[in-house]
Amino acid sequence: GECEGGGGVAMEFQRAHLVLTVGGTGFTPRDVTPEATKSVIEKEAPGLVIAMMTASLKITPYAMLSRAAAGIYKQLLIVNVPGSTKGCVENFEAIAGTLTHAVQQINLPRGSATAPSEHNPFGGGHCADK
Repeated sequence: GECEGGGGVAMEFQRAHLVLTVGGTGFTPRDVTPEATKSVIEKEAPGLVIAMMTASLKITPYAMLSRAAAGIYKQLLIVNVPGSTKGCVENFEAIAGTLTHAVQQINLPRGSATAPSEHNPFGGGHCADK
């Protein structure tokens, strides 16, 4: 949808950990959601966008017309999904399995390394000199 600046949007969700924006990711003049998202986020999360695009392209070539963005604002994950019900559901399903882990990572205390898990058997966050 239309948005003049994303600052107020993120501020309303200070207690949330995940915000999905729906719509505004296409090519029309009103589609400005990715620009609003990028004006707010502090770190991009391109892997989420790539996963959504990859899944969608298996379904329709029109997926390449999505301009979705995803990123982190403080301890909040913001992800843009298409406005159509079908596209929204398909994109969400492509990333749903990783969102809990993503939010946990975002909310780790600064400077802490991740613990080993089934997804990352090495733990991580810090490199050791050998």
